[in-house]
Amino acid sequence: MGSAQMIGPVPLEVFWLLELLIVIAVVFIAFKRPIYEAMAIAFAFTIVMTGRYDLFWIKLLAPTTSGLFYIIVGFLVFAYILGQTRVVDKLINVILAAVGGLPGGAGYVSLLGSSAMATMTGTGPGNVAATGVFTIPAMIKSGFPRPLAATVEMSSSMMGNQVGPGLNLVCFAILSALYPDQYSLSTFWLGLYGVFGWLIIHRWLTLIGFCKYYKVKPIPKEERPKLLDSLREGWKALLIPVLILGPIMIDSLLKNTLISRFGEAGAKAFSGSVLLFTVGLCTVYVLIIGRNLIPGGFNVSGIYTMFRDSLKSVVPVSATIYLAYAIALIFQEIKMDEVIQSWFLTFGLGKLGWAIMVVVFTAFLGMILPGSSQVAILGGAIISTGAAVGINPFLVAVVLPALTGVMEGMTPPLALAMYTAMGIAKSKFWETAKLAYLWIFGHFIVTLLLLLGILPVLR
Repeated sequence: MGSAQMIGPVPLEVFWLLELLIVIAVVFIAFKRPIYEAMAIAFAFTIVMTGRYDLFWIKLLAPTTSGLFYIIVGFLVFAYILGQTRVVDKLINVILAAVGGLPGGAGYVSLLGSSAMATMTGTGPGNVAATGVFTIPAMIKSGFPRPLAATVEMSSSMMGNQVGPGLNLVCFAILSALYPDQYSLSTFWLGLYGVFGWLIIHRWLTLIGFCKYYKVKPIPKEERPKLLDSLREGWKALLIPVLILGPIMIDSLLKNTLISRFGEAGAKAFSGSVLLFTVGLCTVYVLIIGRNLIPGGFNVSGIYTMFRDSLKSVVPVSATIYLAYAIALIFQEIKMDEVIQSWFLTFGLGKLGWAIMVVVFTAFLGMILPGSSQVAILGGAIISTGAAVGINPFLVAVVLPALTGVMEGMTPPLALAMYTAMGIAKSKFWETAKLAYLWIFGHFIVTLLLLLGILPVLR
């Protein structure tokens, strides 16, 4: 158990959290520094604040020994290559041909195309930039008001933080530290997709309502590709989700078969390496099917140049996740989650009260803090306090990215995905923000129902 020292009405550890939140907010918002710089300062501040100077090098270097970090880096490189080879465009063309003829069809292209892109990239604003330049003008042309076009793309793209590699793997690292050897990464990943499915349904139903209210039209027939032609061009791109999910499902659903075939040690090794294998396989596959569009050509020089140029986008995100993981490890070392759990239980909240408080609190934090910061600072406390009131910690961990990273890009004033979409749609702030809050409210309800177990998720 951690320290029992109190600062006013709160434990010392909670006071530390408040201090850390302020430091990150000041560096990121007031001084307008990149988030990875804010996280680096936050790491150093955490060491000084706790007085655990002995942990500095240990925890700063610890993420380098975690396969999770290299999985994140691998998928970020994969996402960059997807964009450079334009393979995702062929996938969007298939979706456009299939659903573009529906009333509001351009919105469904945005929902499905950006959500599909999200599963591969793990970024919200990046998805908006990659797919929004196509989907937002198409929505506006088919009758979507500019603010609605921006928010449809925003809400779809932000789901990258739920299923794409990034802070969700930090959530798994925290869960594994709290409950060692109880959960596999593959099962956790499928749980993330379960939450993702409910978020898709929410956005689909919301989109139907908006399309009826604004009487949005289908995409004109002459602007839609023929389905057979798009399938002929894009069937190879459709295999990418299969290549990503296939090995994960084998690991999660055929665990007993793997153990009987390879033994406990072999099955554990397979589970630990399956995502690294998957991202490598998918990267090679995309290079092959997109070889004709590689800048510089499909040769050693062209591929090397593309990987080198990926560092500009990969390194800042990787550094942010790396430092978030390191901060989380310090909190685990000082048993902050146990202190916060004991303090929290004094309020006597049940499942409903806890779920409402967490959803509201993380939505508020999303207005000023990136999801990676929220997970690093509060992830252990949220998972452990949820378990203390009787909610499955696995469930809390798979919903946590939806509470933090997904909400972060939609909630003004941070709302980076909203601003990116506004720039493409040329919509005004207040008109867009009003619609954004309608999407946020629905997201709030869905995550609340997920935490309470009313909407089921694979465990």
